[in-house]
Amino acid sequence: MQTPLRSKDQETPLRGVRTNIVQSIRAFRVQDLQDAATAMGQHFLYANLAHAQSKQDVLDLIAAQFTFPSHFGKNFDALYDCMTDPLHKSGPQPGFIVVLEHIPATGKFDKEAREQLLDIFRDAADYWGDRKIPFRCFYSFL
Repeated sequence: MQTPLRSKDQETPLRGVRTNIVQSIRAFRVQDLQDAATAMGQHFLYANLAHAQSKQDVLDLIAAQFTFPSHFGKNFDALYDCMTDPLHKSGPQPGFIVVLEHIPATGKFDKEAREQLLDIFRDAADYWGDRKIPFRCFYSFL
C-alpha cells in the first residue's frame, strides 16, 4: 500500500495556518517556526524588538535583523517596499515566515504605532498572496 503524498505544510506545525496571514505567535515557538521555514524551503525573517522604545528604534532593529540595504528609508512606506517589490523583482520566491517578537508597548510606540506596523505586514501578506506566495507573520507584544 502506498503512503499518501503530503504537502510540506502538512508536515509542519503550520498545517492549520493560512498561507497569507499576520497573527499572534501564541502557541508557536520561534525555533519551531524557523525549523518549519527550513523544511519548506522558505525565507525566515526574525526581529527581536524588546529593546525598542520608539518607532525609529523598531525600524532600525527590523532593518538590521532583516539585513535591509543601507539605503532603507526607515519609515513605514520603506518597510513595506523592502518586504515586497524588490524581493518580487529578484525572481521567484519560495515563501516567507516572519517573526516580530516583543513589539514594544511604550509611550513612544503606542497602540496606533503597533497597529500601523502590523498593517504593513498585513499589506505585505496580501501582496504576496496575490502572487500565490506564502507569507506568514507571527508577532508578540512585550
